[in-house]
Amino acid sequence: MLVVEDLHTHYGLSHILQGASFEGRPGEVIGLFGRNGVGKTTLLKTIAGWIRPTRGGITLDGESLAGLRPDQIARRGLGLVPEDRRIFPGLTVEENLRLGLRQKRGRSRADARAAMEAAYGRFPRLAERRAQMGTTLSGGEQQMLAIARVLVGEPRILLIDEPTEGLAPFLVDEIGRILSDLRSRGDLLILLVEQNVTWAMDFTTRFHAVERGRIVFSGSPERPADRRQLIETISV
Repeated sequence: MLVVEDLHTHYGLSHILQGASFEGRPGEVIGLFGRNGVGKTTLLKTIAGWIRPTRGGITLDGESLAGLRPDQIARRGLGLVPEDRRIFPGLTVEENLRLGLRQKRGRSRADARAAMEAAYGRFPRLAERRAQMGTTLSGGEQQMLAIARVLVGEPRILLIDEPTEGLAPFLVDEIGRILSDLRSRGDLLILLVEQNVTWAMDFTTRFHAVERGRIVFSGSPERPADRRQLIETISV
């Protein structure tokens, strides 16, 4: 479904991604773990088209995403939930969600309405606050809104960056429940960047350790030896 091959990205003279390669398929939740500053966020933003790669390839169902704008990539079924959430300050919860509907063109009003109701069903807190300004929500509610806004666009690939950062434990549990539910659908590929590795292991299907812009170790959360190797790798 998604193939990332020998991906290189620069910020000016800084060589951030240095040959990252991996593949992902529907139904997988792939954890991308590593210390701060090793290129995990840059990898997600490069896949989503927010940053142009210097070299390498990104293909979705055999189609190259190279050179496409972020909105063009989004309409091919890829949605990014960034670390800073990007809630629009002058819009209500409902209006923020309706912007997400634009990721998928040609949808009937009935389908759009069903997507909105599905979002409110998955995130009841947002339903209670649909007329509230997005930036007046708590941090956890803003995270839910950021995820819901991408999901109403019905992506095939969900990229999510540090979803639990700064959240209270009960909200971390709520985000975990949502990700577990999305995994159970079986048709969505999720790429997850997360510092709370122990928490993320509960619903990742496999993982990659990122170091200096490349993947240096891959494993399965089902294998204790792989878990130990991951912790040793990202703790050095």
